[in-house]
Amino acid sequence: MRLSLLASLLCLSASLPAGAGTIVGEVRAEGVAAAGGGGGGAYASRRYKFAERVDYDRLTDFVVYIDETVPGAPGAPKEPVAVVTQQDAAFSPRVSPVVVGTTVTWPNRDDIYHNVFSLSDAASFDLGMYRGDDETKRYTFDKPGRVDVFCAIHANMHCIVLVLPSPYFARSDDRGRYVIRDVPPGTYRLRAWHERVPAKLQEVVVPAEGEVRVDFILGFGTTGEP
Repeated sequence: MRLSLLASLLCLSASLPAGAGTIVGEVRAEGVAAAGGGGGGAYASRRYKFAERVDYDRLTDFVVYIDETVPGAPGAPKEPVAVVTQQDAAFSPRVSPVVVGTTVTWPNRDDIYHNVFSLSDAASFDLGMYRGDDETKRYTFDKPGRVDVFCAIHANMHCIVLVLPSPYFARSDDRGRYVIRDVPPGTYRLRAWHERVPAKLQEVVVPAEGEVRVDFILGFGTTGEP
């Protein structure tokens, strides 16, 4: 009995990670510092009445991730865990970070036809047209990269699937805060991404336990990576 218990404890300890740290921080964007506030009084004219400017302080959907494969990291789940819903003629969520190999399902919650397609280098596909009472479509993303997805019927339907090389990533909250947990100790390339501004890369040393903080400021004119 004692030998059996000892063997079980040894197996359990062998299955536990040797150590893991947590990466925390904040990410935000800075706008273009154009002369005169980006046009000065010209925006008061009728000509530019509908020229909407980006409010960089209100940007969301930042993604922070380890931009390399991590030996021993868990791979993509066998069952689809990522879902992009088509509802009210829009994709939700707009940005979906997933690890390479993940299968995404695309349910249609509307009573009209939608289409799901992409012409991106990382994934080119067309799931056809279907309504809510048809079988839900799915697609497996097997190559890292940004995948822009559209509906061939409705012009404003657009979302992004960001296919990442490792499972160590996080989407920021509404205040720009992010947390990446259970990262094996080591030195990694950490990238912060947003669709509207250049990405930025920093080196991070993750401890065997505890937290390491990495903050990002993304914007034009800052040092970053495309």
